[in-house]
Amino acid sequence: MGARVTRLRQAASEPTLQVDLTAVADNTRRFVSWARGAVMAVVKADGFGHGLGDVACTAVAAGATWIGVTSLAEGVRVRESGVDVPVLSWLNPVDVDVRTAVRYGIDLSVPSLDHLAAIEGGVRVHLQLDTGMARDGAAPESWLSLMSAARRAELAGRVSVVGVMGHLPCADTPGANEYGKRALLRGVEMARQAGLRPSVRHLAATSAALTDPGTHLDVVRIGAGLVGIDPSGTTLLRSALRFTAPVVQVRRVAAGTGVGYGHAHVTDRATTLALLPVGYADGLPRSASARAEVWLAGRRRPVAGVISMDQVVVDVGDDEVVPGDEAVVFGPGDGEPTVADWARWAGTIPHEIVTGIGARVRRNVR
Repeated sequence: MGARVTRLRQAASEPTLQVDLTAVADNTRRFVSWARGAVMAVVKADGFGHGLGDVACTAVAAGATWIGVTSLAEGVRVRESGVDVPVLSWLNPVDVDVRTAVRYGIDLSVPSLDHLAAIEGGVRVHLQLDTGMARDGAAPESWLSLMSAARRAELAGRVSVVGVMGHLPCADTPGANEYGKRALLRGVEMARQAGLRPSVRHLAATSAALTDPGTHLDVVRIGAGLVGIDPSGTTLLRSALRFTAPVVQVRRVAAGTGVGYGHAHVTDRATTLALLPVGYADGLPRSASARAEVWLAGRRRPVAGVISMDQVVVDVGDDEVVPGDEAVVFGPGDGEPTVADWARWAGTIPHEIVTGIGARVRRNVR
């Protein structure tokens, strides 16, 4: 009994997400060394769930010379974290607060004539072109009009056009980038013919940056790659997360015991079940229930039953586990499940896993 009390005192007491900024720095340096141009560290979605300010500052210290975000509010947070390199925000409403952008020195993307018409105050802008996504960005048939209007706005002192940008729809697929490259370069040429002199052309995100140097142009936008995710599956990057949770209850059950909601799992032998205080509200996808594993007591253990909102049950067989023992939900890949494993089990992508960790999970940054 004394040994068990000692283990309880030393154990972690709450679910914890450990963020390893040395991994972010290492990944950033690798992209800086590979890129033909500059590196824009994309820290949207709270730095892909790793902490917006921490990731931004780490990436800049490791050689990134731009920061990219989606919203203006994220750009303000970057500035307030002490970052003084150029910052670009590219997903804003037509009535974006231009005065805030100017005050904080944040570049804005311009994806339409309506957006351009609403901007004034000399803000720096990047003309955003639809290069194959049919999503954000100006449609090709409007490019000539957008370039001409941007030139007039620049002459009037309302904007300063510093960049032209696009996005690749199939960058994970080898050889699929030619249309996007040609489209962006055609847009840049249109801009120059209209009298604009954009100095920054950017198209490639993590996958294209890793697989197609011809897309690098002046800047590559690296988001997922900073935190160790390679959507192209071609490069081994360092994962920056370790998600742990304590065992809060242990019970021995007989063969034929139904576990959790709907008895989706029924034990086929006498076994020991360990309860962890994490669930889909904390970012564990319920769709992974029938396949997921965690690392506990020296090996991977299967999740037993459906992942609940706040709880998950793990089958540890005949091994000894006590309340307070630490389970690793996912980690960098030293035997424990990884973010990529959880994405595969859930039928999704790693990006969704890392950005979905709930706010009640304690963050520990190092």
